[in-house]
Amino acid sequence: MNKLTKLGLCAALGLAGVFTTLNARAASDDDKKFLATAAQSDQNEIALSKVAIEKATNPAVKSFAEKMVTEHTKMTASMKPFADSWGLTSPDGPDADHQKELDKLNGLSGADFDKEYIDQMVTDHAKALSAFTTEAKDTKDAKFRAAVLKGKTMVAAHKNMAYDLKKKL
Repeated sequence: MNKLTKLGLCAALGLAGVFTTLNARAASDDDKKFLATAAQSDQNEIALSKVAIEKATNPAVKSFAEKMVTEHTKMTASMKPFADSWGLTSPDGPDADHQKELDKLNGLSGADFDKEYIDQMVTDHAKALSAFTTEAKDTKDAKFRAAVLKGKTMVAAHKNMAYDLKKKL
């Protein structure tokens, strides 16, 4: 091979590597939609759980709410680098449906509050677990998949804790 052919081949391989790297870092629309949904879900759980920390009468419910605030805040932080690199803006509060739920919770007290809050946690975490399971299977981004799998494990634990609490209330 002559020098010019070798140089051309090296340049072509270099460009192929650059384009492969760029494609690996580009999020699919499905990845972006999932991340936006997960970020909103975190904000919903945090908002509802902050109210539960103040209003829950059952110590186990209050403890669960504290754990939700801590762990969903951590999950938000772990997903932030992806959101930033993909140009997504994180939500800063609950969505409309969860604002209605907040209003409902604020009108309840005692055991009625505890039951409603935990019912919502079971429902929300079941939906979230389904979304995390699908995303972990479908995403092509290896780093994002690792973050999603870590989140899936956390959400599954939350769902199980909420379900166990529901049975005790």
